[in-house]
Amino acid sequence: MVSLTTMPVLDKEATVQNISPSELSQRVAVIKRFRELLKAQRDRFQIYLNALDKQKNVIETGTADDLLRHVEMEEKIVEDIFSIQKVINPLEEMYRSTKTDETEDEVSGLKDALENLKSEAAVLSARNRDLLAKRMEEIRAEINILKSNAYARRRFDSGPAPSLVDING
Repeated sequence: MVSLTTMPVLDKEATVQNISPSELSQRVAVIKRFRELLKAQRDRFQIYLNALDKQKNVIETGTADDLLRHVEMEEKIVEDIFSIQKVINPLEEMYRSTKTDETEDEVSGLKDALENLKSEAAVLSARNRDLLAKRMEEIRAEINILKSNAYARRRFDSGPAPSLVDING
């Protein structure tokens, strides 16, 4: 076992020069794939943000069926986001071990954009949740008004059920 005190300290130039061509190509492939996945994740979040914006209108003016379809579409987008994130997490670990100064700027920019989109999505989702709660209260109030309607409570056949039928007329 090598302890940290006996481990040789190498600068980046020495490390880059000692890397085999196959290892270098593998590192480049990891970095490219990681960058592609971050871009895909950013695009998915942008689609999700657009869906959240549209959901506001559906909550305010749409029908229950419209809202249901919209929520199902959002669930699929969120599932897609989580599936990409499952792949990004291990690749990020590999990226950390292979990162260079050249790729650091682009990947950190993508990660920052992704974090901004995540926080914006959380804000929009909270807004829509509040709108939906208000809309549900309005609908409950309408239902209670309909239940308290005097005509709705009155039963026209409130007498006892007939037990004999006169067939003679």
